[in-house]
Amino acid sequence: MSGRARLDDALSRIAAAPANVWIDRRDGADVAARAAAAAAAGPLAGWLAAVKGNIDVAGLPTTAACPAFAYAPARDAPCVGRLEAAGAVVVGTTNMDQFATGLVGTRTPHGPLESVPAPGFIAGGSSSGSAVAVAAGLVDVALGTDTAGSGRVPAAMNGIVGLKPTQALVTREGVVPACRSLDCVSVFARTVDEAWRALGAIADPGAPPCPVPAAASAAPRVGVPAADRLEWYGDHEAAALFADAVDGLRRDGARIVEVDVGPFLETARLLYEGPWVAERYAAVGDFIEAHPDDVHPVVRDVVLAARGIGAADAFRGRYRLDQLRAETAARWAEMDVMALPTTPIAPTLAETLADPNGVHARLGTYTNFVNLLDLCAVSVPAGARGSGAPFGLQLVAPAFGDALVCHVGRRAAVAAADRSIALAVVGAHLSGQPLNHQLTSRGARLEARTTTAADYRLYRLPDTTPPKPGLVRAPGGGSAIEVEVWRLDAAAFGAFCREVPPPLGIGNVALADGAVVKGFICEPWALGGAEDITRFGGWRRYLGGS
Repeated sequence: MSGRARLDDALSRIAAAPANVWIDRRDGADVAARAAAAAAAGPLAGWLAAVKGNIDVAGLPTTAACPAFAYAPARDAPCVGRLEAAGAVVVGTTNMDQFATGLVGTRTPHGPLESVPAPGFIAGGSSSGSAVAVAAGLVDVALGTDTAGSGRVPAAMNGIVGLKPTQALVTREGVVPACRSLDCVSVFARTVDEAWRALGAIADPGAPPCPVPAAASAAPRVGVPAADRLEWYGDHEAAALFADAVDGLRRDGARIVEVDVGPFLETARLLYEGPWVAERYAAVGDFIEAHPDDVHPVVRDVVLAARGIGAADAFRGRYRLDQLRAETAARWAEMDVMALPTTPIAPTLAETLADPNGVHARLGTYTNFVNLLDLCAVSVPAGARGSGAPFGLQLVAPAFGDALVCHVGRRAAVAAADRSIALAVVGAHLSGQPLNHQLTSRGARLEARTTTAADYRLYRLPDTTPPKPGLVRAPGGGSAIEVEVWRLDAAAFGAFCREVPPPLGIGNVALADGAVVKGFICEPWALGGAEDITRFGGWRRYLGGS
């Protein structure tokens, strides 16, 4: 697919997506003009990007999901400027938990978002819109922020990668603070490699290269908690998925080491049970005091509750954190990377609205400590529950271990992929098409948008409901046809195949890069009377032009 055709396809999907993914969005003509002027040789050339609504994007208001708070930034935040200088084009600013106060994605006047692969479940927060924009294939990369886990929880809930870098790698200039001393700009992408490339683009000039230590490259020591130290809140499927992920790392050559995570978990409790909530009051408390009716009630209550925290409480919290930092520092002598569930639960939207604070507290069980201890982390997809709700594996390392967590995260993602099956879809199962739910309801996640090898023909089949195309290989007489590659676990793949009606079937499909995956094919006998639509290059373009 040409660059312009790919852009037109993306703009079409963006226009059709739920409006509450975005807070403010540039119109299609503006995006197209920016794409034409973007750096063609940059490392992110041709990429579309989204930016969380608390990060400055010149020409769009910064609202932090509170319209009454909005201001017009004079310039891009440096991380946004670097993203665009690398060739990416920013589409707009995304929905979020107001003032980045929440891990749920429901504390917003723009309406809560749901998990892309598991509708009915929350998208997670506070960077909900950024995660959804990537998971739905609307953009290639998105920026979020992460204080308590906001760059990792939504990634886990949407089956994508969430990279929370070492805080010092990316300046927070141009970011509305939540907890200024803990905030961090984060990256969402569909793969670890894409997230790493985006981090390289937005990192501050002169930032350390963070190389993977040679000793940890082939056989990293991966610390895991004793099974009885993990709290799953009744989610036994998540416990099994975590065990599978650890086993996958072990089979890949990692040395699994049992470690005491008690000091890390105690540190996590300090974030909301200790004095750090007062830092949220320092950031936006005066505004909330002056505009109480313009603020989401849960956010208002969380922030204003900090008025009673005194200076002595702050010092006591700092002293205890210093003690815990010393205790946790000793644990890193035993391991290179620590593996944890990103979230121990996958809450539904109804459960979250009924118990917003309880769900929020459980979601942050294994993410809240990371910034307090100045660590880096990545969340990678590691399977899905029977409900379709994704599970995320979180990998954590000391500051400037970013390349290491990505290295291990890449291996973990490959191990998870080895337990799943890639499926190329060409018609009614594409994103936004009538049968896409047959994939998402089984926990499938979008892995890539690409084309077939250049020897296929595409036909509109007669008398099908909903309308469907048929893909047939025609060596020497075909063309490249647009496909999406989705990934399902083996059981879900088997169940999906049982629903495929004739004349369609699942066979082998060759992709443009030479890979061969399972995909939709059509029996030739059904082509009598079928319209040859190969010239359109794909089903979406046929629907748009027929």
